Amino acid sequence: MVVERTLGPVNIAPDNDRLYFRQFLSGRDFAQGDQLAQQMVNFVYAIGDRVTGDCVLVDPAYSPGELIDLVAADDMTVTGVLATHYHADHVGGSMMGLSIDGITTLLDKVDCPIHVQSEETEWVRKTTQISPDHLVEHSSGDVLTVGQIDITLLHTPGHTPGSQCFLVDGKLVAGDTLFLDGCGRTDLPGSDGNQMIESLQRLAKVPGDTILYPGHKYSEASFSPMSHVVKHNYIFDAI
Repeated sequence: MVVERTLGPVNIAPDNDRLYFRQFLSGRDFAQGDQLAQQMVNFVYAIGDRVTGDCVLVDPAYSPGELIDLVAADDMTVTGVLATHYHADHVGGSMMGLSIDGITTLLDKVDCPIHVQSEETEWVRKTTQISPDHLVEHSSGDVLTVGQIDITLLHTPGHTPGSQCFLVDGKLVAGDTLFLDGCGRTDLPGSDGNQMIESLQRLAKVPGDTILYPGHKYSEASFSPMSHVVKHNYIFDAI
């Protein structure tokens, strides 16, 4: 069941009423006055346990304080961050002439761990300048438990060396590895086209009823079953 609210959808899995899951669109649901946020159409996700009130934010860039307030309005508390990759439009910081608010500001408001793949640690640190003490390194297949909600971390390199996706209760939060149409760029620092192909081939094998939630709204739809994505996304014809 998908319950629509003014600010993005709240998805409640029928077999797990504990799951808290929200999708926020930059420039619409938060950072409304930020022209870059409107242009980049980033998605930020909140994943948590309704019973304990704990949640993590996925890629809280542009206006982290506002995102903290949005989940607080649902009686949820931010206890961690999941970073899909190091780019500034996802974690904040400075990159390619851009300076974006992100996890550095979030840490001034909430003392919590930032979960990254080990291959991405130095990239995140250099982009955001946060202390290594806040970074928690993971390997592919690690499970992060928020309250009683399990989130599986998948290393999907290609867009960046340590890009990661998250599987939770039939949902795949894919960052910039896979969009509803196309995939992440492989012409940026740390990108690798061959690794991207391998990552996409692995993602194509997840169950077809898994719902893909991308890192940007580059399509009319905001999410879609993987069976539809694999069938209609041109990138899978190319690999």
